[in-house]
Amino acid sequence: MTGSVLDRSDAIRNRRGADRLLLRVTRNSGPWAPALMVTALIVTVAQLCLPALLGRALDDALSGRFAGPWTAGCAAVVLLLVTGEALSELATGHSAARATAWLRHRLLDHLLALGPRTGSRFPGGDLVSRVVTGAADAAGAVSAATWLVLSLVPTVGGVVALWLIDPWLAVTFLLALPPLLLCLRAFTRDVSEVITGYQRTQGALATALVDALTGIRTIAAAGTADREAVRVLDRLPELNRLGHGMWRAQTRMAAQTALLIPLLEVAVLGVAGFALAGGRISLGQMVAAAQYTALAAGLGMTTVQLGRLARARAGGRRAAEVLAEPGMSYGTGRLPEGPGRLELRDVAVSRRGVRVLDGIDLVVPGGTSVAVVGGSGAGKSLLAAVAGRLADPDRGTVLLDGVPLPRLSRPELRSAVGHAFERPALFGATMAGAIGYGAREPSPERIAWAAGRARLDHFVQHLPEGYGTPLADVPMSGGEAQRIGLARAFAHAGRLLVLDDATSSLDTVTERQVTLALTEALGDRTRILVAHRASTAAAADQVVWLDGGRIRNRGTHRELWHDPEYRRLFRPVRGDWPAPGDRLAPDDRTASK
Repeated sequence: MTGSVLDRSDAIRNRRGADRLLLRVTRNSGPWAPALMVTALIVTVAQLCLPALLGRALDDALSGRFAGPWTAGCAAVVLLLVTGEALSELATGHSAARATAWLRHRLLDHLLALGPRTGSRFPGGDLVSRVVTGAADAAGAVSAATWLVLSLVPTVGGVVALWLIDPWLAVTFLLALPPLLLCLRAFTRDVSEVITGYQRTQGALATALVDALTGIRTIAAAGTADREAVRVLDRLPELNRLGHGMWRAQTRMAAQTALLIPLLEVAVLGVAGFALAGGRISLGQMVAAAQYTALAAGLGMTTVQLGRLARARAGGRRAAEVLAEPGMSYGTGRLPEGPGRLELRDVAVSRRGVRVLDGIDLVVPGGTSVAVVGGSGAGKSLLAAVAGRLADPDRGTVLLDGVPLPRLSRPELRSAVGHAFERPALFGATMAGAIGYGAREPSPERIAWAAGRARLDHFVQHLPEGYGTPLADVPMSGGEAQRIGLARAFAHAGRLLVLDDATSSLDTVTERQVTLALTEALGDRTRILVAHRASTAAAADQVVWLDGGRIRNRGTHRELWHDPEYRRLFRPVRGDWPAPGDRLAPDDRTASK
């Protein structure tokens, strides 16, 4: 019972958040939203004026009076209708484009601000669906809401006009109207549920497709393309069912209105016929009454706009769910002069309800290096992320030269901390741009220096245009991509360098050369190294051994080597390890992951 109440309250909050977002979308559609409202209002008023003008023109023509002014008025209203509809279509397109662009930028900025936490809640394909399709659907709220409100004006205006012609006509219409309103209510409920399910299923299908494309080499190597195609398309029957559900709801509504509206019109016209026979209304008024009845009962436009608004609210709800995720906040502080002393105080982090890091207390003196080692799932990468504030701890504080990281402004933090990863994502138009990506105005000399430290310069020299070679034209192995990521981190002028298993794809000789560069050329920086190789741990000033999210031990590699459990971290095969300093085979230097 309590769970259902909480679910309902969450659903209400989500709907309210979506509605608030749609209001902001409307405000950010620029001057085209007011232009749409004005032109749509002109069209609606013209629709209401035309039957009255036609009735007066008909009465004058039948009585032998000059009907020229009323006929001219009809022509002017028709011209106004055509012009207004053309301008409203233009305003609809421009307002939707502006609103879509604003919402997509808002979503993208927020997603990038969330950082690595983005994928913990929303799969990649689902996010693409929300940003591309969902944002466009939500932007349709501007025109849908405008036309929905104005589609009710002919109904109200038609009833008022019928009352002015003969009150019994308006009474007859109102008595026959409730069944139509019940149909609209049922249609709105049904189509809203179906559209929400359709958009979620689209997101799940997109997620499966992105996953398959990401692992395309594995699929090809395993020869499981047919199986993966079945998995990706597994959602199609559900999508088909929901799509047919939308069509069924629309068809049912069309059939109901096709039955009810003629009956309503017949009822009103029957009363109008008696009024005409009794001399209470003229023939022109009866013609006007027929047109006003059609206008008042013409809820087809209302049905269409209700469907569009339901789609917009569903898209807005999915966008609001993303925007509701709390982003990483930054302060305005700056770092004092300092060597890059890093301190973690009682740091704890949980992921999906599981405590991954717990009670981490660590001090890294400025200009020294710390290798973080441990078995699979020990929390090494998460500790590196927390140290460079790619993630915030649930408890505890991380300080750089005495300043808590959340107090720093984003530019100050990102200029102080450089990162390199096991599988770096490379950005930039050219090789030089990829190396200098994120650095503050790196000079060509700085880029060349960083490439040299990462042992990338020889590779670049053999490219057709050297550092100016377009990145898309650079053929590279996993090790070369990793070296570009290292060079990018080296080009960074910060005081703290975080390498998350960033040398795992390098051959033994290159790995030793990079380690030497970290010790000598980059020795003035504080370095956090997630290590899976004994050689990397041996070169560090200090080793922190994580086990189950806690620090099991710390010291130099030589000191910790006496522990058989520690040695086992770097032993992928059975057999005892030699003592430090003995010759090691390259394959034996890699820790188990």
